[in-house]
Amino acid sequence: MVVWLFAGGGESEIDGLVPFLRKHFPHCHFERITPARIKRGPKPGKKIDAPGQTGKSFASQIKYRLNIALRSGSCDLILVLDDLDCKDADKQKEMFSEAIDSVGKAARIKRFIAFAAPELESWIIADWENTFAPDIDFRKFHEGLRHKLSQKYNVPFDNPESFSEYDQNKKSCKEKLSQVIIDAVYSESLRLEKPLKHYSKKYHTPKLVQRIVPSKVAQKCPFFRELYNCLNKFCKDI
Repeated sequence: MVVWLFAGGGESEIDGLVPFLRKHFPHCHFERITPARIKRGPKPGKKIDAPGQTGKSFASQIKYRLNIALRSGSCDLILVLDDLDCKDADKQKEMFSEAIDSVGKAARIKRFIAFAAPELESWIIADWENTFAPDIDFRKFHEGLRHKLSQKYNVPFDNPESFSEYDQNKKSCKEKLSQVIIDAVYSESLRLEKPLKHYSKKYHTPKLVQRIVPSKVAQKCPFFRELYNCLNKFCKDI
């Protein structure tokens, strides 16, 4: 079964998602369509095809890349995954589904639209004991880090997908989960003899995503559970 992955967002999605999916759903062949790998050179890539797209710009990118992909190949499932950023999930699903339907024969291909709510970091928060707790960069202060995230930043460890609320002015979450992790790591690591310089979405998030146990994350994250159940069924129906 060939799955075309259209992932919105930035570095953590680029480096973390495909290895994670291939590890836990080996009966499917995952091909990353977005973010596209733009070749470096004197001419910059098209703005529409740049990494880091989300929301409406991501929907436009899906149409652009799907047109290109269908010229030379085909798939059994179109998988869209974007950060929800506290937006209305039904409206976002409708927008992405319309983007797919607008591309000729893509309308006949099975699709699943999933969300990391509010961001991919909710997955690693949900499985703390397999991510932050044993990691060499965080294990010396992970208990204090967890306490600070819970008490100061109001991160709900039993339901991390519910973190924050939609901000009309920002058009996204009032607070970003990734940013409160960055802030909390910085302040807590100052207690160490050799403080950790920072939490990196580019380095730490992809690394920690590889360590989660999906069944544990599914217990705390309803949006993740939908994705997990879909791929479990689809990748075993061979």
